[in-house]
Parts: sequence; structure tokens; C-alpha cells
Amino acid sequence: MKTKHSNPAQPLRGALTQTQRDALTQKQQNALTQTQRSALEARYRKAAREYITARVAYYEPIIGVTHTRLSIRDQKTRWGSCSSRGGLNFNWRLMLAPPRVLDYVVVHELCHRKEMNHSKAFWHAVETVLPDYRELRKWLRENGNTLVL
Repeated sequence: MKTKHSNPAQPLRGALTQTQRDALTQKQQNALTQTQRSALEARYRKAAREYITARVAYYEPIIGVTHTRLSIRDQKTRWGSCSSRGGLNFNWRLMLAPPRVLDYVVVHELCHRKEMNHSKAFWHAVETVLPDYRELRKWLRENGNTLVL
């Protein structure tokens, strides 16, 4: 069925403009295949385990805590977590963040080994190790959604 359109220079309602079609085509050309995405994620997970383990080992004696296990995960809503039994979990996407931001998450979780809450004492412990933690925390809040493949 052919529809009448009074102004051929103006696109139909709901239709994409040429600029939008070009942008979409460019995104599709730059998009990773699922196979590529899975392979990259596996490499980032492996790198995260090595790098974050080293950062935890660096900060543990400074903070005066230890951990029982370390896991690298694909958490949808968290950058890290700490269990009361000493287990540390970190999101592999932290590898896409600036190193100081990753360090902030490591220090944050290790400080939970002292304070399992977000009390003044907890934030003081974080600030003792990373005096600029507020800037790093802000960066993660504002840019965390960009840490994707």
C-alpha cells in the first residue's frame, strides 16, 4: 500500500533520517560480535584476577586486614563486595577504569574487613589510605556506565 506524503523532503513520521541511518550503520560496523565480546571478556577476567590480586596484596598490609578468597564476577549493579567471612568479589569491568579508580574499589572493599558498614569510621579508614577517594568515587558514579565492551 502506497501512502501519500505531502513533502518528500521531510521524512515520514517515525522514519529515520539519513543522518540517523548513517549513525546506526556506523554503530553496527563498530559493534563486536558475541564471539568477540566473549573472548575479550575472558581475557579481561583473567587480567582482572592477576591485577586485582596484586592490588589487594599491596593494600592489605597498609590497611591491616586479610581476605579468605577473591572472585572476579560480572555483577550488574556492583563494582565490588566483601563478605563477613573475608571473601572479596570484584567486577571484571574495573579493568576498563583508570587504575586509581580500581584502587579505590579495592581499598573500599578491604576497609569493609574492618568496618562492615558505611559509618564515619569506615570512610575515615578509606580516606586514610586514599585521601582523594571522593573524586575517585565521583568518577565511578559518573562514568561507570561507560565501562562496557
